[in-house]
Amino acid sequence: MTPPEGAEPGLDAEAMAKIDAWTFPNGCHIAEVEIDPETGTTRIVNYVAVDDFGVVLNPMLVAGQVHGGVVQGLGQALMEHAVYDEGGQLLSGSFMDYAMPHAADMPSMHVSTVEVPCKNNPMGVKGCGEAGSVASPAAVINAIIDALADLGVRHIDMPATPQKVWRAIQEHQQPIAAE
Repeated sequence: MTPPEGAEPGLDAEAMAKIDAWTFPNGCHIAEVEIDPETGTTRIVNYVAVDDFGVVLNPMLVAGQVHGGVVQGLGQALMEHAVYDEGGQLLSGSFMDYAMPHAADMPSMHVSTVEVPCKNNPMGVKGCGEAGSVASPAAVINAIIDALADLGVRHIDMPATPQKVWRAIQEHQQPIAAE
């Protein structure tokens, strides 16, 4: 492609791909949580991930990819939060102010795969890159909502910090009737 007259030459590219059939990796992630009603602290006691990535060429690499993604997603679901003031100034700009998950924050995980070969490529592979980070926030938030369902809690925004969970519990508790 020729740059327009007077323009500096640079990097430019165009391409078109026609995909006859798509590849869809899929899976199921389940979190089991315990919530302390006095503090709102959520503890993940069990996490199970079963994914179909097609033919798995390197099981250890895939398991590590899923583990890392799950940790990223659990951090998003429970603690990571960018805070801004009224003027748009970032207040959580350092790791002293922005909580990130540590190994001690994470549960033991059971990660496994079910191999359903992809029919769209000769190796039968599918992608696994974002499975953990996409599935884990939904799994843990759904587990929290399930744990609080008897109180009538139907929604909680991420991150589900202890303060937010405690407030949801307080807002939905029935007042004790005086006799």
